[in-house]
Amino acid sequence: MSHTTLVLIRHGQSQWNLENKFTGWVDVPLTPKGEEEAKDAGKKLANYTFDLAYTSKLQRAQNTLKMVLENSNNIGVPTTEDLALNERMYGDLQGLDKTETEQKFGVEQVKIWRRSYDIAPPNGESLKDTAARVIPYYESEILPKLKAGKNIIVAAHGNSLRALIMDIEKMSPEEILAFEIPTATPRIYVFDENMNILEKRFL
Repeated sequence: MSHTTLVLIRHGQSQWNLENKFTGWVDVPLTPKGEEEAKDAGKKLANYTFDLAYTSKLQRAQNTLKMVLENSNNIGVPTTEDLALNERMYGDLQGLDKTETEQKFGVEQVKIWRRSYDIAPPNGESLKDTAARVIPYYESEILPKLKAGKNIIVAAHGNSLRALIMDIEKMSPEEILAFEIPTATPRIYVFDENMNILEKRFL
């Protein structure tokens, strides 16, 4: 019986997570705390060996991945960066303080933008839009390699990972919107040769 492992990890705390701002596609760095979170996540993954790694075009995910690989003794893993794994594009909300945005647009409206499946903020993406780029990328680029027996790690963002988890775990939009993905906490999947999930958990 051959088993393959997929690990999903959200980046560590970023500067704008700390400042409570909508980040989206703005390329902000990790905070020192975020770097420590990434290193700790790597140490937790010390017993895992990865054949391939994937991340977004944003440095907070790229640097999280780099630190995770270094601290789990997975040096030199071939890494692919792709826009498809970027965070949800928050459009006109990017760079705005979340509390100030609630005061400007109202708490309910901001909640709808953040937590509805198919309603996008002005000039931005809904989670449905994000899924429309993440899932085809996963199915064309990552899934065939898992099926070929490769162990893979993906470092990305809260919403791009939500889209992926929704697909992998066959969740409804309501279920995935309620699903919390903590920063720098590996989500482990073990599949059998038919890609049935044998195990799923946060490490």
